[in-house]
Amino acid sequence: MPVGTLANVKTLTPDQLRATGAQMVLANTYHLHLQPGEGIVARAGGLHRFMKWDGPILTDSGGFQVFSLSEIRTIAEEGVTFRSPRDGQMIHLSPERSIAIQNALGADVIMAFDECPPYPASRESVMEATDRTFRWLKRCITAHQRRDQALFGIVQGGTYPDLREFAAKQLADLDMIGYAIGGVSVGEPPELIEQIVQATAPQLPTQKPRYLMGVGTHREIVQAIAAGVDLFDCVIPTRLARHANALVQGDRWNLRNAKFREDFTALDSTCPCYTCQNFSRAYLSHLLRSQELLGYTLLSIHNITELVRFTQKIRHAIMEGRFKAEFGHWLNGE
Repeated sequence: MPVGTLANVKTLTPDQLRATGAQMVLANTYHLHLQPGEGIVARAGGLHRFMKWDGPILTDSGGFQVFSLSEIRTIAEEGVTFRSPRDGQMIHLSPERSIAIQNALGADVIMAFDECPPYPASRESVMEATDRTFRWLKRCITAHQRRDQALFGIVQGGTYPDLREFAAKQLADLDMIGYAIGGVSVGEPPELIEQIVQATAPQLPTQKPRYLMGVGTHREIVQAIAAGVDLFDCVIPTRLARHANALVQGDRWNLRNAKFREDFTALDSTCPCYTCQNFSRAYLSHLLRSQELLGYTLLSIHNITELVRFTQKIRHAIMEGRFKAEFGHWLNGE
């Protein structure tokens, strides 16, 4: 799921995004509450009409900002109070308020409000955050007013496998429509992310969608799918594009490097995206060296297409019994 924090995937129009093969987009409750406000989005007819995206949309609850904005927030049992980075005003976000905002935004999938502990963190503080996340989930379920929106619960537990297993079983007992693994990619090394996912995903119901939040490298995707994960979101493809980095068949290329200045071949001759079908590496390098906005757009188109195609290949390999044969090298650390 490409990330469209403020109801747009950076530098792309909806038509350009649709052409990448993306099926679903993520937006952010906290940031949309600040600007333009959920009331304006609701009066526009909801996120789909507001941003002209006719595919599914998922909204994060604002729980990640509990982690990322730790310097300007305080946590209590009732909820979290933030100081707005826009105007300094105090903003209170509780489980009930998060759900009300998401109900107004009108996404297809909405997330429970959670407390995402940092890494590293003591077992005691992670246990406290995990227990609070479960209490907040039950409040979210009670507050949820729209049956046309699927509410997902989030498994926390830090890097402690027993806490993850306990939290996963608690959530499974609530028979949610879907489940997310949160609190990863918050500073821990990649091998710990893999261990967390491998310990957590199998504890969640196999017949329900399982979503790994904030993860999106090729290796992480393969490892998580092998553990049973279905959905991913990450800013990687568009953020890398804004830093002149292309994703090409699992590798990363810095297109500002001198070797691309006179390379008139396509970025990836096997890629069907608009960028690869029309422009050379030399042209992309020129745009990115010149900080031309078109360069960020063209590279974002390609990078998203690359990850979408990668997951499509994995899906087909699973259906045809070829997953380990074709993608096992990602699992073996090669």
